[in-house]
Amino acid sequence: MLFACSPVTAWVDSPLGPVLLAASSKGLCGAWFEGQRHLPDSSRWSEQQKHPVLLQAQQALSLYFAGSGPTLDFSLDLSQGTDFQQLVWRALLQIPRGSSTSYSALSKRIGKPRAQRAVGAAVGRNPLSIFVPCHRVLGLDGSLTGYAGGLGRKISLLTQEGCSFRHTTPQRNASH
Repeated sequence: MLFACSPVTAWVDSPLGPVLLAASSKGLCGAWFEGQRHLPDSSRWSEQQKHPVLLQAQQALSLYFAGSGPTLDFSLDLSQGTDFQQLVWRALLQIPRGSSTSYSALSKRIGKPRAQRAVGAAVGRNPLSIFVPCHRVLGLDGSLTGYAGGLGRKISLLTQEGCSFRHTTPQRNASH
């Protein structure tokens, strides 16, 4: 993912491993687990542990892992995605904690019922893990499909939220 601007960053600890947070002038623009697929090269980005948006995001993650939220008392910057990706990411924000949806249902929700694969690709490129809850997207039968942060983390996130899912070995390697 190429960023038009150079975000400021901070690494924070979480129960599921370190998370790289990134903020632009528009808001939180990234939250990736260490080792996550599609983790951008942040070596040229400025680290600012005390940046207000990054501090708010860190607090939101703490609340989330304590069993609530994340509360979004700050803006999310989804502008690094294509128009289609942004449409999908905004739809992900509508999935309530403790529930899930399928790629098919998500495709229908955004008015593109035949775009299930494209929706899957957009879900996989979500730059804001946890904050934009792509982990709540499951196979049509409720099975785990994939997660850019690793299936173990997806299972942990869904379990923490009390979301039911079919714990099976995925049939194929999903892109998210």
